[in-house]
Amino acid sequence: MNLKRIFGALLTALGIGALIYTAVLFVNSGGDSNYAIRNLVVFGILGIIFFAAGISLVRTTKDES
Repeated sequence: MNLKRIFGALLTALGIGALIYTAVLFVNSGGDSNYAIRNLVVFGILGIIFFAAGISLVRTTKDES
């Protein structure tokens, strides 16, 4: 197994985890405080970046055995 594919899978898993955490924060946010909105934006953007980077790294890495 290629090290780039493992790193891509790890980035993808971190991205999925951050997006799930963002969804949990969104559901549990009761008030419209700036702190809650800032957390939603930060974790959502980081989740999207990690997920996209992981998927593209796995897709573009050739499997050489």
